[in-house]
Amino acid sequence: GIFTEKVEVKRADLKPRVVERLYYKSDASGFLDGKRAVLTRIDVLSGKSEALTGREEEIGSFAISPNGRTLAFVANRNEDPDTTFTRDIVLLDLESKAETNLTNGCGTFASLAWSPDGTKLAAIGHDLAYLGATLHRLYVFEPERGTKRVLTADWDVHLGDAMVGDTHADAKGPGPIWASDGSGLYVTALERGRVNLYFVSLAGPIVPVIEGNFHLYGLAIHPSEQQAIAAISSPTSVGDLYAVSLADGTKTRLTRANEALENEVVFADAEPFTYRSADGLEIQGWIMKPPELDEGEKAPLVVEIHGGPHAMYGFTFFHELQLLASSGYAVLFTNPRGSHGYGQSFVNAVRGDYGGMDYEDIMAGVDAAISKFDFIDKERLGVTGGSYGGFMTNWIVGHTDRFKAAVTQRSISNWLSFSGVSDIGYFFTKWEVGCDVWEDAERLWHHSPLKYVKHMRTPLLILHSERDYRCPIEQAEQLFVALKQLGRETKLVRFPDANHDLSRTGNPALRLERLRHIVDWFDRYLKGASH
Repeated sequence: GIFTEKVEVKRADLKPRVVERLYYKSDASGFLDGKRAVLTRIDVLSGKSEALTGREEEIGSFAISPNGRTLAFVANRNEDPDTTFTRDIVLLDLESKAETNLTNGCGTFASLAWSPDGTKLAAIGHDLAYLGATLHRLYVFEPERGTKRVLTADWDVHLGDAMVGDTHADAKGPGPIWASDGSGLYVTALERGRVNLYFVSLAGPIVPVIEGNFHLYGLAIHPSEQQAIAAISSPTSVGDLYAVSLADGTKTRLTRANEALENEVVFADAEPFTYRSADGLEIQGWIMKPPELDEGEKAPLVVEIHGGPHAMYGFTFFHELQLLASSGYAVLFTNPRGSHGYGQSFVNAVRGDYGGMDYEDIMAGVDAAISKFDFIDKERLGVTGGSYGGFMTNWIVGHTDRFKAAVTQRSISNWLSFSGVSDIGYFFTKWEVGCDVWEDAERLWHHSPLKYVKHMRTPLLILHSERDYRCPIEQAEQLFVALKQLGRETKLVRFPDANHDLSRTGNPALRLERLRHIVDWFDRYLKGASH
């Protein structure tokens, strides 16, 4: 039969959570409850395991030397790891258990790779000179000789993969890969909306190996080295494997993983263009034209703003943008200052100026797109973005009435509370805005979109995950309540059991709901369609 059962929590299971550390929760892992990573060796045959370092700590990348004797790993070895952001490379002799700290607090490192002969150790890292906006460089250490070199010190480029998208979120991209003769390393790097592969020689030169207007998000190199297999995406290609000759870069497509979809739908291409911001700085943007748009017909425009802010839009497949284009919207996305792909001073320029010239960059992009592309209906403009892009969406509707509809996602509305409730707020606020609450509350309030809520007249849809610890949902609640009190057009949609990564790695059913809400909101206010 059908019956309801009230499940009692056993009293013994009902315990308070005692928090003593500053870093006690994480958007990815939830509450840490004192748990930390332990480096463990497991004997495959017997199943026995042993802890290698004798301490609980935050362990990052690790790599075992070719002769199997030395384990290199990354750990935060500071006395207070919660407030210090260097991460050292430690070498562990697996026989004697002796440890050697290679870096002693000189920076933060990841992606370790031993050279084929075991004499050198490569890593991606940086010296925190610009805190969270510092470009990642390629380091090579020679432990026996005690030397350290930065191979890309004069290359004004960010190594790795900071491409924004909703289709390759779990592909972390390859770390540095040694040439089989030990003469140098293959690395991915970000430049002007592209993620391409380069060879960095120990002798000096840096040579492009696999380059083009695309996103290289996975790589395996054949030991004999004349060939690689690369996973590549572009605005009109979800992602496939290619065999690539490393000698001349020729590519052969090996898979057509989404052939059925590609035959069934029309993808909109993303046309790159550049424009000048208010102060003359060159900004790169892309426009997507709705595939079904008739000659002479005008389309409403949706402006998309990426998060980070130290990330990059570019030549990759982005399902959300394709959905908007197929729904009849022109889509504009740009890399305002603060984005990667344009060098160190560009990515650092947003720090301390949130809502300043970054706002000007985006608004100049709207003007440039309207004047350059005659299919845009300048009377029907929408704007959306997530995280920093949500902050900027909130900021925009508090500073202009140009947009007829806005959707803010996983946003920041109030730096004063964000600094204490976000898993990274206690350092990110100072790194990015410039101060702590007790130092200059007025400054934090000046950069808070909530301060300008009485000027917000654009219909605003607020989307937020209930288990978002990066930008906790109270950021959305404050904004929603103030807008409702002011009688403004707004709606709050809360996603249960979802974190900050909902749009990228969340439950597919919730991801579909999120997309449906976005399109419905724009349809209602930019097309007058009622749902």
